[in-house]
Amino acid sequence: MAKNREPIAKHCKALGISPAVMGYNHDNSRSWSGKVTNRNAQAQTRRKKSEYATQLQEKQKVKFIYGVLEKQFLGYYEKAVRMPGKAGDNLLIQLESRLDNVVFRLGYAATRREARQLVNHGHFTVNGKKVNIPSYQVKPGMVIELKEASRKIERFRQNVEANQSVVVPKWLEFDAANMVGKVIASPTREDIEFPVEERLIIELYSK
Repeated sequence: MAKNREPIAKHCKALGISPAVMGYNHDNSRSWSGKVTNRNAQAQTRRKKSEYATQLQEKQKVKFIYGVLEKQFLGYYEKAVRMPGKAGDNLLIQLESRLDNVVFRLGYAATRREARQLVNHGHFTVNGKKVNIPSYQVKPGMVIELKEASRKIERFRQNVEANQSVVVPKWLEFDAANMVGKVIASPTREDIEFPVEERLIIELYSK
């Protein structure tokens, strides 16, 4: 299976997103390489992107955040345009409803990348059945639970404790003491936590 192995900080900087969106902490006063720099900042502001480049960057941003490769992302787009409502909203809601994203949002994992790995390794059940497919689409009423055998793993306890201050989105609820999460509603466009102009992605694919 193909994997994106480009360093997180480097890719975040290229796409203009904060590593915090990916679950990585950073100092906002510094560049993501750790050095304070304004070198060539004026030249960068003068550089104007083409319409295509702007659209492409929005697509690459969303793909990178959710860890989705091109073929799968295209599949989400094709389904989004067939669904009722706004295609851009539908696209983002499908991505937000992925099991690996839910595992991250509940605080089981520090990053979406780690969440994908944990799901792949079969640490979670959905409505009592083991699911090891990161792209699995959750729906309201589903219960996402850490397997009994996996509760002995120190990493899960550390992640949950470290993420207690993180606000779980309103469409999810989490019982940290029992390591049980529940989907109480479908996510909405307003639940997307990072800035993105999804219309640019739809325009890109519509050409």
